[in-house]
Amino acid sequence: MKEISLHILDLMQNSIRAGAKNIQLRVEEDTRADTFTVIIQDDGCGMSPEMTKAVSSPFVTTRTTRKVGLGIPLFKAGCEACEGSFSLESPEGKGTRVQGTYRQSHIDRPPLGNIADTVLLLITGNPQLRIHYSHRVDGQEYELDTAELLRILDGAPLDAPEITAFIKDFLSNNESELYGGK
Repeated sequence: MKEISLHILDLMQNSIRAGAKNIQLRVEEDTRADTFTVIIQDDGCGMSPEMTKAVSSPFVTTRTTRKVGLGIPLFKAGCEACEGSFSLESPEGKGTRVQGTYRQSHIDRPPLGNIADTVLLLITGNPQLRIHYSHRVDGQEYELDTAELLRILDGAPLDAPEITAFIKDFLSNNESELYGGK
């Protein structure tokens, strides 16, 4: 995948298929440490120890529609190719935590891509889920929690057009501010 946001979309879809009701997404960029980290944590069904070990192989998948699963293997390979690291913890019945770190300045590190639209798509396409998103760039951070949004909006649906427009503006404006208004 050419953008990290597309990896995030794929990995969070795994969380949704695993029955997660709460998904936390953190993106942390630290130029001093030269790291770019993505952490996705959910409360889905988790995996058996055997599946946790095997899932990094593209020839292992729980899907019945095809015999290969490329999401986790491609994300892992991308992190490691950029002098980073990858970890996966997924105790059965307790959810999954995926963490991938890239060396931020590595010439082959993919761009983040349009993370605002990715998060918007995940929220509006799955309004029943609690999605907590945070993005930090060199100590400056913002976050969006759908549980907090629902409280503020007094339960109005997150996929209503006017609320979708609000969420899009909130994400886009905050992403822009993180990068100095670029």
